[in-house]
Amino acid sequence: MRRIYSLAQLADYDFLMKNFYNVHTSTTAGRDMMNAAAMLEKDFTLEKDASKPQILIYHTHSQEAFADSGPGENVVAVGDYLTELLEAKGFGVLHDRSVYDLKDGKLDRNQAYTYALEGISGILQENPDIQVILDIHRDGVGENVHLVTEVNGKPTAQIMFFQGMSRTPEGEIAYLPNPHLQENLAFCFQMQLACGRYPGFARKIYLKGLRYNLHLRGRSSLIEAGAQTNTKEEVWNAMELLAEVVDTVLDPVTQK
Repeated sequence: MRRIYSLAQLADYDFLMKNFYNVHTSTTAGRDMMNAAAMLEKDFTLEKDASKPQILIYHTHSQEAFADSGPGENVVAVGDYLTELLEAKGFGVLHDRSVYDLKDGKLDRNQAYTYALEGISGILQENPDIQVILDIHRDGVGENVHLVTEVNGKPTAQIMFFQGMSRTPEGEIAYLPNPHLQENLAFCFQMQLACGRYPGFARKIYLKGLRYNLHLRGRSSLIEAGAQTNTKEEVWNAMELLAEVVDTVLDPVTQK
């Protein structure tokens, strides 16, 4: 996997944090955790097998929509397209289209992660071969903000990898353990590096204090695909690049 940064640059903690991360005040990411060499050494490759689910795609906030979305058009359709793209690359993909952010017909984003945890835990029990979990969202930004870049002549929504750290600046949150935190950080970091072939495509990785159900597998990420000000075309174009990035990190052939 070609890198546009040298190992010496990535080994510099201050350089790493400035160029790759946006750390929310609710958490911390110290030198002991953010080791680029260790993150690059992690092997996330999978032997592709379309006969069984290897990748789970779902949406904690299924009702998130885009600038030109019609009734019922939301981020779940983005997951449909990403599923199609990854299946075309040979992966077995399960797309959970369940609605976790509506309760009795009313939007309930606060409890959505609780409902989603129950749902995806059941899916993982039934499908133990799943090794990758992607929670696809779209961000919320100011109405004058347009997260778009141009790649190969196509308007493309910017994406953002989001990781919950299960810790505050004072230390770990005991009731939110994540045994896969270091793996997840490495998974996101490798995907972020793979995005380097598409300048302007990936925003900085966002680190926040809580867990966001990123504790069930070591290849887990929450991904923000554009925002409410992006068009569907821009987001669909972004999924084509994201599929390439995921394939780059997971495919043993691209890692040789």
